Amino acid sequence: MTVPQSPVLEFPAMLHGPTGAILRAVRTEGRRWAREYLKTGAFTHPRRMLQVPPGEVLIMHSGAEFDIIPLPRWRVHLFDEVFMYLNDGVPKEERQRMEEAFESFILSTPWGALHHAVSPPPLRSARRMAGRLAALLRFWDVLQGPRYAFWFDREYTLEELVEDIYRMTLEAWCPGGPAPVREQLALTVERMSRATQEDCMEAVLRVIPALVKVDTEFKHREELSDLGFLRERLDSLRPEDFEDVSSAWKYTLTMQLAAWDRALGRH
Repeated sequence: MTVPQSPVLEFPAMLHGPTGAILRAVRTEGRRWAREYLKTGAFTHPRRMLQVPPGEVLIMHSGAEFDIIPLPRWRVHLFDEVFMYLNDGVPKEERQRMEEAFESFILSTPWGALHHAVSPPPLRSARRMAGRLAALLRFWDVLQGPRYAFWFDREYTLEELVEDIYRMTLEAWCPGGPAPVREQLALTVERMSRATQEDCMEAVLRVIPALVKVDTEFKHREELSDLGFLRERLDSLRPEDFEDVSSAWKYTLTMQLAAWDRALGRH
């Protein structure tokens, strides 16, 4: 009887090592990708990949860097730096097309799907986030092997990582009780991908009261908890600004709430 082989997870070698070496490698790869895009309109995979053993810890956020003396580690959060070099190397009028092509390219990889689920770049619209989370689901099995450092004091399984980042979003799109994270994520992707503006509005309005309740920094809590006030403010956003909050992701909504809170303080 043949025993099924466990899927092998590989990440770009440039994301493993001391911080300085990773930053240099990401800069080099970002510039290479920019030149490649200008020449061919496409991207190729990093030349050197490394296998990620089961149980290996991937650092997904700078807040999880805990070494007094920095050691060689998987620092996936430093991949963010690549966008600086991509944009520097591509003319301004071409950047939007380049960014869309690059996102499509990296979402076809487990490391890119993971990065764009944990640290999604703008826009974080319902449609864009549905695509990113769908990519994460495609690689779910192989990405269950490592452990993930996202905050200082703990290591997560993939399920725990997604729950920490997206619990409010999942509950907004799939109200009605707990469910396995993977199952709830799949249903969220389905609903996000076909959502109308009103569907997005309702999802956003399910998340905001919970954010206001837990964030003690807001000074105008009564106004920010009033659904009529919130609907009016959401309706008055520019289309691109509404798009950026339409997925009901807690981080973009917190930034928007902070902006409204400051504006209320000026009146």
